[in-house]
Amino acid sequence: MTERPLPSLGHAIRDALSTGEPEAKVMAARKVARDWRLGRLDWRFDAAMPDEPARPASPELLAPSRMPKRHGGSAHGRIALWHALAHIEFVAIDLALDMVGRFGGERPRGFTEDFLSVAADEAMHFALLARKLVSLGSHYGALPAHGGLWEAARSTSDDVAARLAIVPMVLEARGLDVTPATLARVRAAGDEHGARILQRILDDEIRHVAFGTRHFEKIARERGELPETLWQDYVKTRFSGRLKAPLNDSARLSAGLSRSYYAAIVS
Repeated sequence: MTERPLPSLGHAIRDALSTGEPEAKVMAARKVARDWRLGRLDWRFDAAMPDEPARPASPELLAPSRMPKRHGGSAHGRIALWHALAHIEFVAIDLALDMVGRFGGERPRGFTEDFLSVAADEAMHFALLARKLVSLGSHYGALPAHGGLWEAARSTSDDVAARLAIVPMVLEARGLDVTPATLARVRAAGDEHGARILQRILDDEIRHVAFGTRHFEKIARERGELPETLWQDYVKTRFSGRLKAPLNDSARLSAGLSRSYYAAIVS
């Protein structure tokens, strides 16, 4: 009797990216990571990744310039904060899945292991934040959200090193800079439950940035490039924003992202 081949990892990731409803996407991302860990998927990348992942009908996605201002002290301002964080984590699920589905076949298996674990983390983060919104009498999709977060994927779809340079080493590293202050404000307002959520996200983000930095440095060595110089080139050519002070040097260093990378280009 001939054994049936295992389903491919590539198809499983494409299916998860093609799932738009938030709770279903969380479950799909967790299932991909779990099935891979349990040996239920073949390390095969035989499915093209979508240019854009599926999205739910809401939230409405707006350009950054059209996003309403948040007023942190009010009940609406608190909901807006948690909604913005939830949206970041929702998009982060797709960014991590696309990292593996698009580039996993050209990198060692450890790349797949690392970034599928990131996808599972991001799914868990989103689930925590979505429940937080419900506890505040709201839900994900109730407010408009930043429409430009997927741009980092579009601008780096051709080069794994560019994707690593911009997504974990710029966007997630920015989370290391801003999350501690947000955590402190939430704790000062007496929201210890929210503070615990943010601490969990911060701890995981340090590990995610470390994954990105380690794999980026390996690719730079393979190409005979200095990692810091290569990273700075990508930031200048593939990132439309600016690196803005203040930066959390200690958290970045914990993730292997030393000041030698960014000191010369931060503004």
